[in-house]
Parts: sequence; C-alpha cells; structure tokens
Amino acid sequence: MQTSTDRESFGAAERELDGLSGGDRLSGVADEVLAVAGLLGQEPRLRRALADSARTADERTELLRGLLDGKVGADAVNLVAVLVGGRWSAPSQLLDAVERLGLTALLAAAEGADELAEVEDELFRFGQVVDGAPQLAAVLGDPTVPLEQRGTLVDDLIGAKARPVTVRLAKVAMAGFGGRGFAASLSRLVELAAARRDREVAYVTAAAPLTDEEERRLGDRLAQLYGRRVSVLLTVDPRVIGGLSVRIGSDLYDGTVLRRLNDARGALTK
Repeated sequence: MQTSTDRESFGAAERELDGLSGGDRLSGVADEVLAVAGLLGQEPRLRRALADSARTADERTELLRGLLDGKVGADAVNLVAVLVGGRWSAPSQLLDAVERLGLTALLAAAEGADELAEVEDELFRFGQVVDGAPQLAAVLGDPTVPLEQRGTLVDDLIGAKARPVTVRLAKVAMAGFGGRGFAASLSRLVELAAARRDREVAYVTAAAPLTDEEERRLGDRLAQLYGRRVSVLLTVDPRVIGGLSVRIGSDLYDGTVLRRLNDARGALTK
C-alpha cells in the first residue's frame, strides 16, 4: 500500500516529466523508463539497494547513474533518478513507481497528440475482444509463454488497427502491470487514461447499443452524481434482456431485466 511519502516521491518525478514535451520524445522516454522497470523487476538486490533508506539520496542516485549512463537516454536517467532520490516504504513501491512513470509518459504522449480518448477506447475494446475469447485470454496472460511471442500476437491482433501507444500499453498489460493479471491490467490502464482526462470510468452493460444521445444523457447524469466528467464504456450483452447495469469503481447499479428476474426467482424459491 502506498504511503504519503511514496506519493510525494512519485509526484516529484511526475513534475519532472511534465517539463518534457513532444510525442516522439515522450514515447522514447517511456520505453526506456519501462525498460528500467523491467530490470528492477528482474533484479531484487538492485531495487533493494536503490530504495535503501540507510544510503543517502546522492549515494542511491550515483549508483543508478553508474548503471544506466550510456545505456538509456539522459531524460530517462534523470526521471528515474528523481524517483530513486525519494524515500520509499518498500523496494516494491519503487518498482511500481518506475513502471507507473513509464506509463504516465506514454499517456502524456497520447495526450500531446490529442489521442488520449481514442487510446482509452481502444484499450477497452481490446479487453472486450480478449474477454470474448477465453483461449486467447489464456495465452496472452500465460507467464510461461515468452513475452516476445505474446507481444507478436498483440501486434497481429491490433497492430494495424490501433494507435502505437495503445499497442504499447496492451503489451505492458500483457506483462502484468503492477503484478496484476492481464484483464485487470487492461482495466487499470483504461482507468489511468480516463483519470488523465479528469474522468471517472462507467462500465455500462446493455442488451442493445445505446444511441449517441442516450449515451450522452447517461454520461451527464452520472457526472452530476459524481461531480466529475464520466467516460461511458459500453458492453452489449443480449443476455441482460433489457435495462442497464452501471459500475463505477466499487459502486454497482444493476437495473437490468435479468437481475429483476433473478430476484423474483430467488423470492419464489424461498
């Protein structure tokens, strides 16, 4: 669990990232920061040393620079150095922060290109495709299948259809963002993309597609309830028969006909 100190350390690196500009530059920095996260994930002794509060911040950043200088660009080294120079409640929190910073850089690149809403939607739609194909989901989420092989599968599935940032984020989800499973990683990335646009995510299930006007009215109503703009992400499932199911965070509003029928069936069998 993140502490206030963890959040402060990450916030300092985010502010440093905000000083960078240019989609290509940010994408390149993101890839390098994510590569550093991969290294820390493979080297527990290294991440313990870089998060060791018994060492001074200068000692930790000097160790980092000695490892990375000449191997990744100066921007990536400087960003990770800000993280390493902070204080962390556990080495795992430092690892999570490096990975999260790389993802933030990818989202910032999409935002700079005015593609963030599209990336959010593409990630959600890809998640729907995977959810509807259990064998595909099993392969993409199988840690015994080499990452390169699974990455090639992602390229084959969406490489020609989705934006490059979407494809890169899908591969991060495939590797298990923050120790999550594939589906949970995709959902979290959708929510991070929405949060960067200052929005909540509403997962809506309906028996038939909503019109643009219906979707807009629903989004406006939810925005009034939550005091924040809402991204409506719709799944069509004829099994619900009618009505809507809406999930925002831990809140679930189930007004589907299927739920009412199940309630009635339960009452009759008591």
